[in-house]
Amino acid sequence: MNMTSDYPKCAILYVDDEVKSLRNFERAFGSSFRILTAESAQEGLRVLLEHRDEIGILMTDERMPGERGVWLLEKARSVEPRILRILVTAYADMDVAISAVNDGSIYKYVTKPWDPPMLHTLLRRALDFYLVQRERDKLLGEKLAMLNNMMVADRVVSLGLLAAGMSHHIRNALVAVKTFLELTPLKLKEEGVDVEGSRHLDFWGHYWRNALAQIDKINDMLKDLWAAAERPTSEFADQVSLGEVLRSVLDRMEVKLREQEVTVELRVPGELPAMHVDRKKFERLFELLFEDELVFLPAGSRIAVSAEVQEGKAGEPEIRIEVRDNGPGLPPESLRTIFDPFSVRNNSPSEYGIRLMACFFIVHFHRGNIVAQSAEGRGTTFTLRLPVNPRGLPAGEESDLFLHKVQLNDEMWSKLLASS
Repeated sequence: MNMTSDYPKCAILYVDDEVKSLRNFERAFGSSFRILTAESAQEGLRVLLEHRDEIGILMTDERMPGERGVWLLEKARSVEPRILRILVTAYADMDVAISAVNDGSIYKYVTKPWDPPMLHTLLRRALDFYLVQRERDKLLGEKLAMLNNMMVADRVVSLGLLAAGMSHHIRNALVAVKTFLELTPLKLKEEGVDVEGSRHLDFWGHYWRNALAQIDKINDMLKDLWAAAERPTSEFADQVSLGEVLRSVLDRMEVKLREQEVTVELRVPGELPAMHVDRKKFERLFELLFEDELVFLPAGSRIAVSAEVQEGKAGEPEIRIEVRDNGPGLPPESLRTIFDPFSVRNNSPSEYGIRLMACFFIVHFHRGNIVAQSAEGRGTTFTLRLPVNPRGLPAGEESDLFLHKVQLNDEMWSKLLASS
């Protein structure tokens, strides 16, 4: 791996109260590395906080007015532990340097006056080590993210099949209950009970009407889930423009969006290729996605929808769609179960994840995938990847990856995270 080309991406911060020493350092190593400097520990901490994602090495003198170098190194370890810390010290402070090495505060120590060739070699090796470490952490993070997505997908498949398979039975039972509730006032009238004039009945009438409304709501959600879980029968015969579909959906939802004071910005290029879809399902996908956003976004929020063409896994073109909001975001535990139809979000037991479960199945049966990313205070982003023409592509993920998914479980995932 050639690390030299990555040197400009990482900076070396050198802290010393002697301006001459700072200049000599820049003159000696500025042509090989990106150098930042500071004249005190306090200023060094400010620079560190400002460039924490860019600094790979912090090198500081020990004896300075005010806070000493070891103080800055301890601060750096708490701010960004991956930064390699080097202490510059005189022979009189050797005990401080040895102690810092022993307790893990620093990577190396350098004695004054430093030797430029030797220090150049040390800095190069340290920066190489930092870059390797950063690349390792990046790969590990990507691996954990992939396994997390596999875990989520496994849960979605299991719960989705259960919910979709049972939905028509539940709906039949709800129809019977609803019919009973609707006939109750008529039966009371037949028996001579004054339905309108009884205060007692008016009290219970509130709960009666609320029960009917809840049954209708559950029926609608189950209907969406059942319809989404059905395999397309049209063989994706509809050719649609993504932009035209989104505009049509937003036109129908205009009143809801206005009432919720939520704006949607479309950043969809007009030159995107036509997509082969089941149009009814495809339009419902975005209706459900926007409806779910409206439930959890506060007034004044914004949703941005962007799209681009890219090459899919099978070499076929696909459309990558991002639906990004600026809402409050979700904590990690909620994000893991975001496609779970029985998860409760926003601390509201009346709001479940059935809409997003239906979205998952619509995307799944169009041979695509959908993932969610979120962080508290930073909004939520749904990323959809859909092939331009799903015909001939395998449904879902009928591959070894799917077998790995079904073998994963919560206990294995917890062990994996613990061992990382």
